[in-house]
Amino acid sequence: MDANTKELIWQNLWPMLKATVQMTLPLTAVSFLIGLAIALFVALARMSPVWPLSAAARFYISIIRGTPLLVQLFIIFYGLPQFGITMDPIPAAIVAFSLNVGGYAAEVVRAAILSVADGQWEAAEALGMSYAQEMRLIILPQASRIAVPPLSNTLISLVKDTSLASTILVTELLRTAQVAAAPTFDFFALYGVAAVYYWAICLVLGFGQTRLETRLSRHVARS
Repeated sequence: MDANTKELIWQNLWPMLKATVQMTLPLTAVSFLIGLAIALFVALARMSPVWPLSAAARFYISIIRGTPLLVQLFIIFYGLPQFGITMDPIPAAIVAFSLNVGGYAAEVVRAAILSVADGQWEAAEALGMSYAQEMRLIILPQASRIAVPPLSNTLISLVKDTSLASTILVTELLRTAQVAAAPTFDFFALYGVAAVYYWAICLVLGFGQTRLETRLSRHVARS
């Protein structure tokens, strides 16, 4: 590695870190939280005895899981303006990522809910709880423990998927690396730095996932 490359890396360490903190991480967090809300709604709709509602949920999951995220992103940012729906890059990215997370996480949430023992449902009904009370007080707290590992993997995948936002001009980590490398064409060095940043984030999230799983397993063991 020559001196110019080292200087280029040194000059862009802070801008890339700043883009990570100010854009990549918030984009991930907001999209994941909205996606979880969508996933819960879709999972409950998927389980509904009302056929049109269940069919609509199945169709949504099929569309999200059957098409590439990049295509979904392009449809929202480049395609919708043809129908008079125009969004700035950041809101468009949030919508695309949230819908994508919702489609994948919906099946995780549904499987977690279905894994709760039938006796828990029966006990809640015996206590005279409404469906909403059953879900909020009995079922979802237990299902959340089961859903933590796959949902954590979804979050880690989302961190990496945010790099696709660079294709619609969102100035996140990868876009910052692209712009910095363009004058010198030294893409390998700055893309390498970007990869290290993504890796570091995923390591931290993986560590947090392990700690959370350990804590939940202890809680289950004590109870």
